[in-house]
Amino acid sequence: MTSRDQNAHDTGGTPDSAGPPMRSDAERNRGRIIAAARTVFGRDGLHASMASVAREAGVGIATIFRHFPAKEELVAAVFADRMEAYAQATAEALANPDPWDGFTGYIQEVCAMQAADRGFADMMTMSFPGAQSLEALRAQAYQGFLELIDRAKDSGQLREDFISRDLVLLLMANAGVLSATGDAAPDAWRRLVAWMIQSFQAPVRGPLPEPPEDAALYEAMHRASHGMNSPATGKQH
Repeated sequence: MTSRDQNAHDTGGTPDSAGPPMRSDAERNRGRIIAAARTVFGRDGLHASMASVAREAGVGIATIFRHFPAKEELVAAVFADRMEAYAQATAEALANPDPWDGFTGYIQEVCAMQAADRGFADMMTMSFPGAQSLEALRAQAYQGFLELIDRAKDSGQLREDFISRDLVLLLMANAGVLSATGDAAPDAWRRLVAWMIQSFQAPVRGPLPEPPEDAALYEAMHRASHGMNSPATGKQH
């Protein structure tokens, strides 16, 4: 089979197909790939291979990489709506007149979003410098969370030594619990989150070890996203 014939096979067209039908096929394939990736990543996490997405979508692997040359680009397409919901959750929490309810409700909502989608659980503990739209929404949510922290502290209900990095650690811990318990104990994460929220509440019951530096935590998230692109899971760039 020639490369031209292979391309036609991957897109569902023929070597002599005219431009418009090929564009229509390409659009359908892109939608099929995103839907398949949402299913695969939601079930298996972001370390699932691009080949498994291709199988789920019913297209050739070459078609995947024509639409999404890097796995990070596919992740961005799949999770754009979830990141928008993540950012919106901050705005809704800030609208809550009770600072503590807003703060704790936001944490519970984000952890529930992780529990509902294993891919999203992974994504929240990774960084994607090349996916500017995702990172912009993450930054928007982060700024809102800083305001939630200040409000909760001003109310006297959040311990003074709580910092934003503690949420990152909680999301990492929650992702680990979700991965370990899976379908066997699907609600185990709720107990972890409840324990953590109680530990955040004032008055302080004891001192804490020093938190990791921002740069160190970012490096951990960046390494996790590199692991997503291992040869077994996706194309390395």
